[in-house]
This record gives sequence, C-alpha cells and structure tokens, in this order.
Amino acid sequence: MANEETLARVDLFSALDKKELQILANSCQERSYSAGATIMAQGDTGVGLYVIKSGKVRIVQASSPGRAEEVIGAAGPGEVLGEMALLDDLPRSASVVAVDDVTALVLPVWEFRTALRKHPEIPLKLLGTLSRRLRKAEARQHD
Repeated sequence: MANEETLARVDLFSALDKKELQILANSCQERSYSAGATIMAQGDTGVGLYVIKSGKVRIVQASSPGRAEEVIGAAGPGEVLGEMALLDDLPRSASVVAVDDVTALVLPVWEFRTALRKHPEIPLKLLGTLSRRLRKAEARQHD
C-alpha cells in the first residue's frame, strides 16, 4: 500500500487531497519492531504519528509511576497511534508494545511541521477537521 493511501485513512488528514497527502507521505519512514518491543513509552515526548501497517500492538498505561501497567487497548493494521503528538508537545499518555512483529509508517513531528510551514493550505484544512471534532465532542457532553 502506498504511503499516501495509508495516510488517507488517518481521520486527522481526511480533508487533504492527493497532492497534500503525497507531501506528508514523502516525510514518512517505515519502521519495524520485534515482538515485545516498546514502540512508545508513557511519559516520553511524542516523536510523531504511527500508522500500523502489519502486526498488532497493545496499549498499556500505569496510573502512577511504579504502579503495574493496565492494558487499555489494542491496535492493528490501518490503525493510528499518536496523532496528537503532531499538534502538541505533551508527553505520551500510554505505552505501546508490539504483540508480534510490527511494521509501522511513522510521520515524525519535525517533518510534519516543516511540511505545514511550506504548504499553508494543509494546516488550514487540519484546523477544519479539528474544529468538527471539537463540535462533536461538545455535542456529546451536552447530551
């Protein structure tokens, strides 16, 4: 699957056209992780967005330092992890561990931000997507 097609599945990028997706795809790197490897660690600064191309991961979280980790989710092919790291500099809220061998497409935050500076139409479209998400979240709170 081409990197543009993979990124087209990411909700955050749903408003981007093929050319804009290609710009971001050119900044992506494919990475492989062995079963048992930690892909992201809770508390670390996010380095970017990950799209799982093959394999499965489990998402774990410790409620406080030194406490046992609890499995809070799982993800597999086509699923996205860490997209908010592209927009904020907050630490990871959970760890992601490879259940089996995993291949992921990684869009590093510094590459993403460079693309936004060079192509201002992209952040304008992303703002529209984020605004719709916020409206949906607010509507759910009032139901």
